[in-house]
Amino acid sequence: MTPSRPVAGLLLAAGAGSRYGRPKALVEGWLAHGVAALRDGGCSPVVVVLGARAEESRALLAGSDAVVVVADDWAEGMAASLRRGLAALPREADAVVVTLVDLPDVGADVVARLRGAVVGTDTLARAVYDGRAGHPVVLGRDHWAPIAHAVEGDRGAGPYLQARPTRAVECADLATGRDVDRPGGAPPLPPPA
Repeated sequence: MTPSRPVAGLLLAAGAGSRYGRPKALVEGWLAHGVAALRDGGCSPVVVVLGARAEESRALLAGSDAVVVVADDWAEGMAASLRRGLAALPREADAVVVTLVDLPDVGADVVARLRGAVVGTDTLARAVYDGRAGHPVVLGRDHWAPIAHAVEGDRGAGPYLQARPTRAVECADLATGRDVDRPGGAPPLPPPA
C-alpha cells in the first residue's frame, strides 16, 4: 500500500558523463527509465534536473509529465544539480526521493520501498545494497534548505546523511544499485511496465 504522504521525485541527470564519453541523460532509455521509476514508485511530481546538452536531453522527455529544470551551473558538480532540483520542488511535499540517471537497474520497486520510509518532513533514509549505501535517498522537507546550503562540488547529500540519523532501507533483493560510469557496464533496462 502506498503511503498517503505527498512525496516528490527528483532525478539528477545534469552531468557531462566524462568517464562515459557523453552525458548519461543521452544514453538510450535512461531518462525515461528514471522518470518511470519515480512516477511508478509513487512520487509526484517528478522533477528532472538537466545540464550538459540540456536541450538534447529535454527532447528525450517530450510528452513526459516530468517537470524539467536546468542547472546552468551543472559543471560545478552534483551539488549544483541537487540545489537546483531542491529549489524546484513543491513546498507541499513532505519529502523527496532523489535518484540518479545512471542507475538503470533501480526501478519502481526500489523507489516504492524508499517512499514507504517517509514518516514526516524530518525523514532521512537511503537505499542500501547488502549494507552498501547507495541511491535513491529520501530527504524530508525539513532538510532541503540545510542540504542546499551544505552541499558543494561533486558530492551530493552523502556527507549530510552520514552526519545524521538516517534510516537504511535494504534493497539488494530488488537491484544492485550500482551506478554505471563506463559504456558496456550497464545491465539491460527492465521491460516497461
